[in-house]
Amino acid sequence: MVPAGPAARAGHGGSAQRAVAVTERGRGGSARPRAAAPREGGGGPLGWLWGPAMSDYRISVEELNDLLANGSGCYSLPSAHSNEVVPRIHLGNAFIAKNITRLQRLGITHVLNAAEGKSFMHVNTNAEFYEGTGIRYHGIKANDTQEFNLSRYFEEAADFIEKALSQKDGQVFVHCREGYSRSPTLVIAYLMLRQNMDVKSALCTVRQKREIGPNDGFLRQLCQLNEQLVKEGKLKP
Repeated sequence: MVPAGPAARAGHGGSAQRAVAVTERGRGGSARPRAAAPREGGGGPLGWLWGPAMSDYRISVEELNDLLANGSGCYSLPSAHSNEVVPRIHLGNAFIAKNITRLQRLGITHVLNAAEGKSFMHVNTNAEFYEGTGIRYHGIKANDTQEFNLSRYFEEAADFIEKALSQKDGQVFVHCREGYSRSPTLVIAYLMLRQNMDVKSALCTVRQKREIGPNDGFLRQLCQLNEQLVKEGKLKP
C-alpha cells in the first residue's frame, strides 16, 4: 500500500503546484498531509493549461481518486508486471517491455511506450530495440508530472491501439516505467475515444484488472476529455 494523494507520491503528480495543505487518509492507511490544487481557470498557475475549474465538470478528480482506492481509502501498487486489462490490451511495466521472450509468450504484436526517454523515469526503447522480432513499436515521450499535457497524445495513442487490434491476431502491450500512471491513462483514453465509455466506466474497467494510480493532472485531463465527448454527443451526459 502507498499513501493517498499527489503530495505523497512525488513521482505521480508531486506537490510543486499545490497551494493549501489539507489532510486525508494516506495510501498506507494513516492520515498524511496532502496539498490542495490551486483554483484553475481563476488565475491559478496552471490555468492556461487546464482550462475551466473542476467544479464546471460533471465528474471530478476526487471522484476518480475514490474509484482508484480500495474500501479503506488506500491505493495499491501493481502486483504483477503485466495484466490484460481488456481483451488483447496488456498494461505493464518496463520489465516486460524489455523482455522480448515474455512479450512473444504473451503474443504481443505491438508495443506502445508511454515513457520513451533515457532518464531513470523513462524507458529507453525504440523501434530498433524490437527490430527483427515482428513487434511494431510506437513511443511517446511523456513525463509523469501533473503539469505534463498527456492529452495531446490521446488520439495518437488510440489510433495505434486501434490499428493493433484491427489485425486478426493483434495484441498490444501499453507500458510506462511502472505501468501505473502514464500508460493506464492512455488506455483509459482509448476506451473513451474508441469504445464510447465514459471516464468512470473506462477507469473502473482498467482498475478491475490492474492496480493503477494516474496522477491528478492526468485524471483532470481525462475529466476534460469526458466533457468534450459529452459536448460532441459521443457520450451520454
